[in-house]
Amino acid sequence: MYAVIETKGRQYRVAEGDSIQVDHVDAEVGSTIELDRVLMVGGDDPKVGAPVVEGATVTAEVVSHELGDKREVFKYKRRKRYRRNRGFRPSYTTLRIQTISA
Repeated sequence: MYAVIETKGRQYRVAEGDSIQVDHVDAEVGSTIELDRVLMVGGDDPKVGAPVVEGATVTAEVVSHELGDKREVFKYKRRKRYRRNRGFRPSYTTLRIQTISA
C-alpha cells in the first residue's frame, strides 16, 4: 500500500517504512505527526481524492532536523556594475512513515 501526500506545497509518494526528507516541520525529534493531506491511496483498491481522500491519514515519526547543501542566489545586471551574491542553507526534516490508513 502506498499514498501520495502533500506537505508544504510539495507532493511525495510514500509507503510504510519509507524515510523522506521534507521542508522543515515544527515538531520535536522522536515525536509522531499526522499528515492529513492525502491526495491518493494506492494498492488493491486505489482511492483518488478530490482534492483529498476523506478520512485518510498518514502517521510519521520525526527522525531528525538538518540543513541542506548551500544554495547561491546571484543577482547580476549587465553594464551596471551590479552584482549581489547571497547564500542560504534550507532546513529539512526527515520523516519515517509508520502507518497509512484509508
